[in-house]
Amino acid sequence: MRPEPVVRLRWSAGLRVRLLLAFASLGLTTTAVVAGASYVQARDVILQQAQDAAVVTLTEQIAQLAPIRSLPPSQADLDAIAAELSDRDDTAIAAYQGHSSRHDQVSAVLSPELRTAVRDGRVVWQRQAAQGFPYLVIGTQLMVSQPDGASRPSNLEIYRLHSLQAEQGSIDRLAMSTWLTGGLSLALAVLLALLAARGVLRPVRDLDQAARRLGEGDLSTRLAVRGSDELARVGRTFNHTAERLERQVGELRRMEADARRFVADVSHELRTPLAAMTAVTDVLDEEAPHLPGDAGRAARLVSQETQSLTRLVDDLIEVSRFDSGAAALALDEIDVAAAVRATLRARGWTERVVTDLPPGVLARLDPRRLDVILANLVGNALRHGAPPVSLRLGAEPDWIVLSVGDHGPGLDPLVLPHVFDRFYKADSARTRSEGSGLGLAIAWENARLHRAGADRGSLVAGNDPAGGAVFTLRLPRRCVDPAPPAEGRPGPVGGDR
Repeated sequence: MRPEPVVRLRWSAGLRVRLLLAFASLGLTTTAVVAGASYVQARDVILQQAQDAAVVTLTEQIAQLAPIRSLPPSQADLDAIAAELSDRDDTAIAAYQGHSSRHDQVSAVLSPELRTAVRDGRVVWQRQAAQGFPYLVIGTQLMVSQPDGASRPSNLEIYRLHSLQAEQGSIDRLAMSTWLTGGLSLALAVLLALLAARGVLRPVRDLDQAARRLGEGDLSTRLAVRGSDELARVGRTFNHTAERLERQVGELRRMEADARRFVADVSHELRTPLAAMTAVTDVLDEEAPHLPGDAGRAARLVSQETQSLTRLVDDLIEVSRFDSGAAALALDEIDVAAAVRATLRARGWTERVVTDLPPGVLARLDPRRLDVILANLVGNALRHGAPPVSLRLGAEPDWIVLSVGDHGPGLDPLVLPHVFDRFYKADSARTRSEGSGLGLAIAWENARLHRAGADRGSLVAGNDPAGGAVFTLRLPRRCVDPAPPAEGRPGPVGGDR
């Protein structure tokens, strides 16, 4: 047996979710790259302009300072220089060889690297932050003019602490604008994803619904195909497949109907000659004991085969009724225990079957079909099982349960799925036997014919753990009438063991 192909589903999320995630990821990535690069570039430009302007301003203010009369300057000179270079937003510090105008801020805001660069005669700056406020530290050294026109370093260091709060506000507004742009981009990406998903998922949803209707048996299902993209090609392929399937199924149904009609017609046509042959075999049965040798054996053989053929024709007619949906119930209120005893008594099995039949179990069933089911089950157990054969009745509020068991070898596990198949026999070498292979199939159909609402009767085959086969029949206690046509047959349905 070849294994069935397995389709591996790699994605558990729906297509709509995947499209939303893809568009959102693309929108966020694009926004992050573009807005981030713009933010960094704009921030650098703002800070660069701020520090360039602060350096130029400090340089110009230093050039306008009054000349220093003597070096080293006094503390008053340092304080005066710092006061002249300070304003409302900026603070200046003047330092000379360990002395400064603001001793409390020198070590806190002036890093060693910055002071070393200033002492080398360069103009330097450094961005820092204190207590959450950003500022720019600019440092330079005051130059002293010589009589010859040259200048030399005076070792008088000038530092200015320039506030960057205004620039930081601009940068914060830029960041907020960037976040807002990202949020709008995400919303736009989700909107586009919903529109794209709607356009893609509508034909997919239509295809899903059409496939479901087709699977439920509506072979006339077709898709309305629009466009010429991949989904449209899938729709055309589905329509082509459905059309071919409808033709093939229609042909199979026609052939099946022809086969059923042929079996029914042949069975009915055989009933008339079989009736005549049965009358003749009755005479042969009376004369067989008086016939010599081969003639007597031939008469008995003809009688047995005629009876077997009659049973087979009757079974075929019954099966044709099930297949055509013509089988119907003749319901009656019966005492189930009494009906079971009548079935055993009519066939002479009363002494051969151990029964457990509690009295007073009433049910509205078809007595004739119950008789057919029990006759097939008990007869099958007596022929193929081992004594003792048992028959037990159980009652539930809405169901009756009848189980027929024996103490034989039981059913082979390979036989169980096929025990109710038509014409199935467990022993393939037993091509000739008194059973037609239809008894259990007819019993299964009769059990399914009983129904109450959506619930149907059932007949299940199995093995008792203690040994032997067990057939369990469950029928509703209040069957409805008339029964609808029989459904299609499932896998495990029909024959003799």
